[in-house]
Amino acid sequence: MYKQALAAGALLAMVAVMLGAFAAHGLKDTLPADKIDVFQKGVTYQFYHSFALLIVGIVFAYFPSPLLKPATLFFILGIVFFSGSLYLYPLLEVKNVAIPVIGRLITPLGGICFIIGWLLLFLGILKK
Repeated sequence: MYKQALAAGALLAMVAVMLGAFAAHGLKDTLPADKIDVFQKGVTYQFYHSFALLIVGIVFAYFPSPLLKPATLFFILGIVFFSGSLYLYPLLEVKNVAIPVIGRLITPLGGICFIIGWLLLFLGILKK
């Protein structure tokens, strides 16, 4: 097993539960429904990729490929950039803080990190 991937997956899944509860209960009177939906999309993708980290940790026991360690990093970066931006944007918009165009590129960068993570997981399994 790859302990770091398992630990990261478990921790980030726990944080996703907390953020989901925060969105459902703490933000319902602060943000309009469409902004809460954006926030919840971040929670959903964080969950998916927390589970991906757990999968990487388990798969490493059977296919100990060196590609699985960078897959872990890309999944974590994807969560930070993709989900993190979907948490931040609605909160900034409700406060009327303008998000520069360059700031909007963080979300797709996170999506690219997710894709690279899945590709590395796929190749890591195939190469063994």
